[in-house]
This record gives sequence, C-alpha cells and structure tokens, in this order.
Amino acid sequence: MTVTVPSSWAELVEDLMAEGVLNEPWRSAFLAVPRELFIPEVIWREDGDGLVALHRAENPQEWLRQAYGPRYVITQVDDGTPAGPDGRGRVPTSSASRPDIVALMLAAGQVKPGMRVLEIGTGTGYTAALLAHYLGASNVTTIEIDPELAARARTALSTAGYGEVTVIIGDGACGHPAGAPFDRVLSTVAAPRVPYPWVAQTRPGGLVVTPWGSAYKHAGLLSFTVHADGSATGGLVNTTISFMELRDQRIPWPEITDVVRDTDISELTYTDLHAAEVCNDDAPVAIALQVPGCHREYVPATDDEGHWCVWFLDAGTRSWARFDYQPGARRWPVHQFGPRRLWDEIATAYQHWEHLGRPAATSWRFTITADHQQASR
Repeated sequence: MTVTVPSSWAELVEDLMAEGVLNEPWRSAFLAVPRELFIPEVIWREDGDGLVALHRAENPQEWLRQAYGPRYVITQVDDGTPAGPDGRGRVPTSSASRPDIVALMLAAGQVKPGMRVLEIGTGTGYTAALLAHYLGASNVTTIEIDPELAARARTALSTAGYGEVTVIIGDGACGHPAGAPFDRVLSTVAAPRVPYPWVAQTRPGGLVVTPWGSAYKHAGLLSFTVHADGSATGGLVNTTISFMELRDQRIPWPEITDVVRDTDISELTYTDLHAAEVCNDDAPVAIALQVPGCHREYVPATDDEGHWCVWFLDAGTRSWARFDYQPGARRWPVHQFGPRRLWDEIATAYQHWEHLGRPAATSWRFTITADHQQASR
C-alpha cells in the first residue's frame, strides 16, 4: 500500500536526530513505516471536559496532523466503550506514544540485527512495525490483552508489509513462554511490579526494558540485565516518561472526594518540611519506593493571598493527608486521617533519602528474582 507521508514528519524525524533522541537504524525505520496506518479512524482529544472523538472522515486534515504530530494520540478510551456523557471518554486506555518516547524506548533496548524481541503491549502495532523493519518481521512477537486492539494491529502490520510479525492475544504479564527465550523483552506498558515471566523468558545477557512507576511518581524507564541464575538487575535509564499500566496493575487515581469525607475528623500537626521538597527533583522516586499506594494531588491557590495545598491519598485504606501552604510561614499545618499517617510515612521516606545523601533517581539499583523485587543503594 502506498502512503504519502507529510513533509512535517520527515522534519520531526530530523529534529529528533538533531536532539540526539533518535539515531540509525531507527531513523530509517521511522521514515519507512507510515504511522497513519496504525492510527484508527477515530481518535480522541482532550477538551477540558472529557475526551471527544475526532473522526478522520469528518476532519481528515486535523486527523492527519495528529497522526504525524509530536504528541501522543489517544486511540482508545474506557477499554473500548466511552463511559462519559454524550459519547465522551473518561480515561485513555490505549494510545500511540509520542515519537520521541518511542525512540527512547528503542534506544534503551539496544536491539541488534538477528535478535528476537518480545513486545509487551501491542497497542496500535506501530512499535512492532519499527522493530520488524529493522529485525525482520519473523523476529518480532508482540502480545496484546485486548482482542480488538490485537486484531486491528494485526491488520495494520499486514497492510504495512509486516504480516509475519507474531501477534498474540493474551495477558502481557505472562509473556509468551512458547516463543522463549527472547533476546529482548520490551514493554510499552508500565509495570509497577515487574512480572517475573519477562525475566524467565529472556536469555542470560539479554535485556528487559519497561516503564515503571507508582501512584506517587511515574518514575521513568527501567532496564534490566538478565543473569544465568535467573535474576535480573538494573536501574532507571530515563526519569521523564510515563505510560499506561498493565491492565492487572492499573494504579487507581482517586478523586479527592473519593477518599475524603466531610465527616472525617483529622489529626492536626505542624511540619517544617515543605511539600515542594517531597514533590520535586529526585525525592519522589525514593518516596515512591517506600510509600506504596500513595497518590498526590496539588490544588492551586484560589485566593489572592496565595494559599494552596497538596493532598496525599490512599483509596485502598481511605487514608489521607493535606499539606496547607501559608505564605510567610516557616511551619505549615498538616491534617491526617485514616489508618495510615501518610504525611508521616512521606516525611520518614524523605529523611531516609536525605540520610543516603539525596541520591539521584538513576542511582537506585533494582533486583528481581522469582521470589522478590527490591531497590537499594
């Protein structure tokens, strides 16, 4: 199938090259694989009040601009059935990642000719097509839990000339043992807890690359080297990206009103630890590792005096804490409620991070075995 790629896409690819994000052989793959073949006829855009559909047939120029633009493209909402009013979507559940993020993922994989790659999370099939262009389609296996997405990706891959890519419908967390061992396992979905089957299905010396994060912090991209004893060790190679999670590891993102009740009687304390210290730079990764299940939400000032607050929420235990910023103060009020004292946990984790010398996010070393996962310094 012949597709005319807009000149703007070639310019974007050259910009990524100039920025050092993209290099050969991926430049050739980006230019050769028509991205629009992997974008569905209906995509979704944020409009401030939900997600609204953009139909290619109704607005082909804008659809094409989105397909070849620098941003991510939302390709599915609410697992395929829009849950909002008037056909709007509520939650993105599949997307075509930003081109620069795709490039970073492929670079982290250190893929070389002749390797066999298992991709977790087929999505649109675009990343699988890039891999197939470089490695040959028969060396690429991709797994997708959503049958509709898998079928659409299979069709797109065939149309683009990569019909020999193996597309599996299944739970990506289980990998694909029948095709193992692989030289690389590349996940395009985030795994707050890295599934051990990915390690078990990778050759010794091979790599497992996956986005990682928690409710507190979408931390970035993890890369592990697999060892002959069945363990894997590695760390963060990028701290700026975020992906949708594996469906069975989805992180709940509660609204404040989902956790906080008007009748809650909170405990009031004061702190000299500013909320900005626990929300910025490298501290959030250290806190995310030590304070599981904690989501944070910043609420900007609504008055002329500049008062603002940060909520810390755990929907599972219905625990919450609220840091209230008061201009000019040196100590700030903190309200806490529930079986967990979230601010106390966060402050303790922050102090531990300081005691370690405020290590960079990329300095944490992660270890995975069949029995446990841990991060250490």
